Amino acid sequence: MITVHHLNNSRSQRILWLLEELELDYQIKYYQRDAETNLAPPELEEVHPLGKSPMITDQDTVIIESGAIIDYLIRHYGKGRLSPAPSTPEHEAYLQWLHYAEGSVMLPLMLRMYTSRLGDGGDALQPRIQSELERHLGYLDRALAGREWLVGDTLSGADIQMSFVAEIAPLLSGGLSLGHIDVFRQRFQARPAYQAALARGGRYDFGPTGS
Repeated sequence: MITVHHLNNSRSQRILWLLEELELDYQIKYYQRDAETNLAPPELEEVHPLGKSPMITDQDTVIIESGAIIDYLIRHYGKGRLSPAPSTPEHEAYLQWLHYAEGSVMLPLMLRMYTSRLGDGGDALQPRIQSELERHLGYLDRALAGREWLVGDTLSGADIQMSFVAEIAPLLSGGLSLGHIDVFRQRFQARPAYQAALARGGRYDFGPTGS
C-alpha cells in the first residue's frame, strides 16, 4: 500500500492529485504545520531524516522530492499513462518540466515569500527577485500559449509537477499578468481527480477556493 506523508498546505497536495489521476489505492498519514513557525512537525523525521513533505512510502521504499515521487509512481504504476513514450522529443520536454519546477522557477518564488517577512530588510533584494519572477513566470506563461497542457495534447506528470507553481504564482508574482497560467490553473483545478484529491487532503489554501 502506498502511503503519502501529507503536510497541510504543501507540495504534497499534487502527489494526492497524481494518485487520483492514476486511480490507485493509497492511504494518507496527516501532518500539521506548527501554528507559530509554519514548519513541518518533527514526526516527519521519523520517516526520513530531512523531515520534509512530500514523501511517500511504498512497502519498504521511501521516496522524497516531488519530481522523484511523480517519476516513481508513473513508472511503477502508470501503465503508460501521464508520461510520453521514452526516447521521444516529447519525453525530453516532459523531463525538463519535471525538473524545472523545483530546480529553477521555485527559487524566486520562495525568495519572494521569505523576504516578504523581513519588512524593509528585504527591500534591496526585491528588484532582482522581481526580474527573476518575470523571466521564469513569463517563460512558463508563453509556453502555455495556445495549448492546454505543457507536453503534447494530454495531461502528464509535468503538468502535475508544475501545478504548485501555477497555484502560488498569483500570490507572489508582484502583480504580473499571467493569463495563460491562469487558464492552465483553472483547467487542472476543474478535473475530477484534482477535486477528489482536495476532498481527501484537507484544507489547502492554494486551491480554487482556499479549500
